Amino acid sequence: MKWPLNVPVLSDGIVTLRAHVPADTDALVEMAGDPEMQRWTAIPIPNTRDMSEQYAFTVLPRGWNDGTHRGWAIEVDGRFAGNVDIRQAPIADIGFALHPWARGRGVMTRAVRLAVDWALSEGGVEIVHWRSHVGNEASLRVAQQTGFSLHGLVPGMLHERGQVLDAWTGSFRFGDSPVPGTPWAESVVLESQRVRLRPFTQADVPRVVEACSDPVSRHFLAGLPHPYTPAIARSYLADCVWQAATGAKATWAIADLETDELLGNIAVMDMLGINPTSGEIGYWMHPAARGRGLLTEAVQMVVRHALDPEGLDRRRLVLYAAADNPASNAVAIAAGYRHYGTQRAAERLGDGSFDDLNGYELLR
Repeated sequence: MKWPLNVPVLSDGIVTLRAHVPADTDALVEMAGDPEMQRWTAIPIPNTRDMSEQYAFTVLPRGWNDGTHRGWAIEVDGRFAGNVDIRQAPIADIGFALHPWARGRGVMTRAVRLAVDWALSEGGVEIVHWRSHVGNEASLRVAQQTGFSLHGLVPGMLHERGQVLDAWTGSFRFGDSPVPGTPWAESVVLESQRVRLRPFTQADVPRVVEACSDPVSRHFLAGLPHPYTPAIARSYLADCVWQAATGAKATWAIADLETDELLGNIAVMDMLGINPTSGEIGYWMHPAARGRGLLTEAVQMVVRHALDPEGLDRRRLVLYAAADNPASNAVAIAAGYRHYGTQRAAERLGDGSFDDLNGYELLR
């Protein structure tokens, strides 16, 4: 059989995968012109109607007929919603994109499950690889929700529009469970009378650069790169998203409740350590926000959320502070931590010296 008769129709009762039809063309063109589509994919810019038609009615038919590129239209409620592609075999990679109207409804998670299941059971595929631009949280969420093993960042893996780009990667094999391996460590919004804890945004980058370039920050956080550039800040924010996806770390921006200006950073780290029921709280503040008790409020909120079985469900929390950092030690005590010991000359400081390191713990 030739295309479109050789395209299997797949459905879970809500999402249907099928061959493209001419009526999809207008929506394909709209999707190709969407800024998010252009930001995160290699689609040509500008993308013409002829290009969309060539993809749907020349590239995909040829791919189905020779077995090198199996691509479906995604349909929801009788409307075209996007594309999902399985390319090559027996080692395949997956690509997907949604029309703006269909986003935020779990559509792509359903579509990817359908396509991957068919590829591994009937399509002659042994492993499906996923890759995306670093920072593409929407794509990462689909991969995580559908059970892909998340491998990490591969430098220079993508070549798109003349640029060599780093990529996030994952894979799915026959027999893998199509559900997340670990829960996403969500940065749910938390508020006090003065601060809001929320996920970071790209608008926070200048303030991150200022905070991480500050001499006090660099003194007590000796691992900070120097100079600390906007590119480094963006990489840090992307890594926070990846760490959340793997369940290793939950990170919040500390923001002013009224203006939403970035005041600092707080995280629950090391959640996949030797004891997966524990975590370590770490933090820093922008120099303009210090000395006002704002960090204490933030730590108290995160501690409650981290110990809550409906939150991060931690049994034990630790916190470490350099002995010569009285502000950080005071925050730990105000948040209810108990000092349990001091490691001698254990904390390297920015000037190359070593300070004693106080350890604090808190049990649920």
